[in-house]
Amino acid sequence: MRYADQVVLARRVHPMTAEEPSYVVAGAAEAVAIRGGRIAAVGSRAEARAWIGPGTTVTDHGAGVITPGLVDAHSHPILGLRMTAGHDLSGASSPADLRAGLAAAAEATAPGAWVQAWGLTPDAWPTPGPHRAWLDAIVGDRPAIVRFFDGHAVVASTRALELAATADLVDVLGPGLVGRDTQGLTGVVREPAGLAHLDEAIPQPSVHDEAARLHDLLAAMAATGLTTVHALDLEGDALAVLEAAEARGPLPLRLLLSPWCGPELDEDGWRELLALQQRSGERWAVRGVKIFLDGTIDHGTAWLSRPDRWGQSDVSLWPDRDRYAAALAFFDRHGVATATHAIGDAAVGRALDVIGGLRRAGSTLVHRIEHIETAPDHLLPRFAEVGAAACMQPTHCTRYVTADGSDNWSARLPEHQARQAWRTRDLRDLGAVVALGSDWPIAHYDPRQVMADAQERRPAERPDAAPVGPEQRLTARMALEGYTTHAAAADGLSAELGVLAPGARADLTVFADDPLELAPSALLTCPVLATYVGGEPAQRHTDLHR
Repeated sequence: MRYADQVVLARRVHPMTAEEPSYVVAGAAEAVAIRGGRIAAVGSRAEARAWIGPGTTVTDHGAGVITPGLVDAHSHPILGLRMTAGHDLSGASSPADLRAGLAAAAEATAPGAWVQAWGLTPDAWPTPGPHRAWLDAIVGDRPAIVRFFDGHAVVASTRALELAATADLVDVLGPGLVGRDTQGLTGVVREPAGLAHLDEAIPQPSVHDEAARLHDLLAAMAATGLTTVHALDLEGDALAVLEAAEARGPLPLRLLLSPWCGPELDEDGWRELLALQQRSGERWAVRGVKIFLDGTIDHGTAWLSRPDRWGQSDVSLWPDRDRYAAALAFFDRHGVATATHAIGDAAVGRALDVIGGLRRAGSTLVHRIEHIETAPDHLLPRFAEVGAAACMQPTHCTRYVTADGSDNWSARLPEHQARQAWRTRDLRDLGAVVALGSDWPIAHYDPRQVMADAQERRPAERPDAAPVGPEQRLTARMALEGYTTHAAAADGLSAELGVLAPGARADLTVFADDPLELAPSALLTCPVLATYVGGEPAQRHTDLHR
């Protein structure tokens, strides 16, 4: 071959290709050649000598281990900037913690400005549950909004509800989205339609400021080994933020973005989402459409085959279920893949039915189903049968669910459904594509944490914690595949991302040690030496020129 633009060396290379060459099996893959931003060759150090010419840049990572660039299959880096505004309550585990956190948030907020906090778990709110009266007692007559950890519900103060004129929209949004009791509004607002209405009343930062925050966030993500993030959002001024962020310099990683399609959109709205598929920048592109078929179990808005123990979670967010099928058919017909948020078993089943119908009609697109928090045995084989990709977030299970069932998620479900939680191993063993992601800011974006927890089914740094569904543990290779080959397959990009093979994009992650050999607890703290996006290092190293 011609000389490479760049050669990257290490102790070992894991190409993650379906049929690995004999030298890889023998452990002799130690070098990657890059030309024109794509992989030109993978081989041994001895073979690499022939790739190096006068203009070749050579970087030797010594004892490091190279894998394909890691891909987070589900995250919200742009929407997450708004979702993480204000005080972080993720460490609050009791009403006392919550009160202290909200008091600190109020004290740190200028007079007249909105008090904002995020990361709240349902268990931290005092009995009998979230209510504006308790929040008012802390913040007074100031507008305040407290976001739950899952991003699907908030508690707003009385003043916030007034500024947003929420009472005028109760009949429009429905009692499932705006909480009410005998005293009127409780302050709880749920799901995208309700949250978007409330967010419109909150003054937002400038595009310039959001672009700076986005650039910093993506740099932090890249430092954990990520080279691509599939962002399941493109709301509000997201396009302007993206363009302003890229004007500051190349994005530290690639972004694939899927705008939301809600049940309120007609075919004209679908066509607008179709037109967005043409938008792209140097390292970002609109790809696919996101659809919420249901909400969450924690807030009673999931769609289960039977109501939960509180008599909730028994309806879809799409009242007209046939219209959901029509939407998927429209996008499929125009070559646009979809990602359906389906947490409850009824939602998962409906998504599989529709995707199966498209496949029988001749569709070749990979349509995704997101989350799949509870699913019975009979649904699992259908993923491979209809070619639906399962996009799952193991840390939602390990960080918010407990083995003894004392958490809010488990308490809402009949015991048999709670045992059907996040069935990652069952889906893999049945031949399904299982892409992994963080769903940041719902859980941390660090892929090392997600991969480690997926192997342990508990927080990997806590050997004392009982695992949740230990039979669903993934192997180290399955976990890495969830961030490489399976993540790429879920987006229909198997030839482009997730592998180190000639012609693929030169996206690399370099670990200080081998993620396939490390204990999960050691993987958590294994340094990432570098990431490369299109052959460009996101973290600079001393280059040796030969």
